[in-house]
Amino acid sequence: MRNTRELTLSFEVSGPPPVKTEALSIFAAGHRQAARVRTLLQAACAAAQRSGWTALTEPVALEIVLRCPPGRRTSDAATLIGGIGAVLQDKKRAADIGLAHLGVLADVALYVDDRQIQRVSYREEPAEEMSYLVRVTSLPPVV
Repeated sequence: MRNTRELTLSFEVSGPPPVKTEALSIFAAGHRQAARVRTLLQAACAAAQRSGWTALTEPVALEIVLRCPPGRRTSDAATLIGGIGAVLQDKKRAADIGLAHLGVLADVALYVDDRQIQRVSYREEPAEEMSYLVRVTSLPPVV
C-alpha cells in the first residue's frame, strides 16, 4: 500500500518575492533579483533543515500568500509565482550559468523541477510591510 500522507513545508519570507520577467536567469550573478533570490533560498533552507525536508520528486502544490501595503505590489501574480517556483526547484539545470556565487544556497531545492507543480494557490492580504508565505505540499501521484 502506498503512503498517502501529505508532506507540507511552510515558511515566511520578509520583503518582496523574486519575479521572473525576462529570459536572463534569475540565478545569474548580478541579476537585479539576486537579493530576493538569496532571501527566499535562505528562508527555504532554514525551514527544510528544521524539518528534514528533501526535494520532492512527486507532483506538488504551491501556495503563496503575498502580504503588502495596498497599491504596493511590484509585479503581477504570474511573474511572482514563476519567480518563486523557479527558485525553489533544483538549480542543477541552471548550472551552465554558474551558481558559485550562491554558495551552499545553490543546493536548496524543495522539489526537483517546477514542472511538478500541479496546483497553485495565490492570494494577497493587506499588511504594513511586504512579506510572503510559501507552502509546498506533496500531491499523490496521478495513477
